Amino acid sequence: MTEDSARHREERSEEATQGPPHGPGLLRSARNDATSTSVAELAAVGLLDASRAETLRAVEARYSVAVTPEIAALIDRADPADPIARQFLPDLRELETRPEELADPIGDDAFSPTEGLVHRYPDRVLLKLLSVCPVYCRFCFRRETVGLGKGASLSETALDEAFAYIAERPQIFEVILTGGDPLALSARRLRAVAERLAAIPHVAVLRLHTRAPTAAPRLVTADRLEALTASGKALYMVLHVNHARELSAPARQAVARIQRAGISTLAQTVLLAGVNDDAATLEQLMRALLAAQIKPYYLHHPDLAPGTGHFRLSLERGRELHAELSRRISGVGLPSYVLDIPGGFGKVPLQPSHLERDEDGGWRVRDRAGRWRAYPAKDRDD
Repeated sequence: MTEDSARHREERSEEATQGPPHGPGLLRSARNDATSTSVAELAAVGLLDASRAETLRAVEARYSVAVTPEIAALIDRADPADPIARQFLPDLRELETRPEELADPIGDDAFSPTEGLVHRYPDRVLLKLLSVCPVYCRFCFRRETVGLGKGASLSETALDEAFAYIAERPQIFEVILTGGDPLALSARRLRAVAERLAAIPHVAVLRLHTRAPTAAPRLVTADRLEALTASGKALYMVLHVNHARELSAPARQAVARIQRAGISTLAQTVLLAGVNDDAATLEQLMRALLAAQIKPYYLHHPDLAPGTGHFRLSLERGRELHAELSRRISGVGLPSYVLDIPGGFGKVPLQPSHLERDEDGGWRVRDRAGRWRAYPAKDRDD
């Protein structure tokens, strides 16, 4: 069987199993049968000790678990501090919610005019097409709304309302597809979205945010990429990559397919304690991205999502790391270090013009409108 025929067979299989927008088929299409979706399955493949798995059932009950075979293959089982494992294997500390943590840490809900749509900035909108992913990051800022049992894809009615909202506002220049992971959708559904956007002339840019190229490269199929080009828009795909090891050979092949389809590739990284919180690791990652023709775009300070305090480091430490990174690599490889101000006040660069100490030694952050906002997290490195 040729590679193309295999892809077409996979696509037909997914279309057959997906069924209604909120049915279980979409959940199946976002993973394959070898994906571990419970602590018991993680223990069965040797990623968790069986005794530890039993204690982690409470974490699984609250936050979804999914580790693809591609991610499992990257985990060093002999390293208790493995940076890949830390991102994807559940941890009891996820049950610890700190006072400053928020179910909606970046304030999506306050800027959602219709279901699935977020209009925070004048010239662009987020369209959250679905709430499932091929893998679930343990630090996800949408972890309260993304995952198994938390919905699947937007209904046709919700999509109609979202596209009508976009069509009625000529200031919207860019639409960003997110979720969940949009590449968990079939080519048919991606094409339907792209064709709806093609009919809105003032939208010039279509951007898609995804973990699939590194976590589930099998989802980067010719049919899906061709479907996105049906929009007729300038296309950008932003990959979520936190460690150079994630750019495996299958991942780089998936990225090459994206680029051959004429889609520009960028990357966003979350600065995570125990994963990439040293300058050498960040340098290695940015160089690996550049070597794959992926432009480093954002380095995110972690959001105040529930149960993620063990991933966060202080703003001061983050600024030190970004400064050191800037001394090691060229400007083309340096991402912007940014913070989404809690409460929905937008994303800002963590530069001196946007930061000042308050009288208690904490931080104030200046939003895009020039107003100062308190940053509620304790500025500490645990």
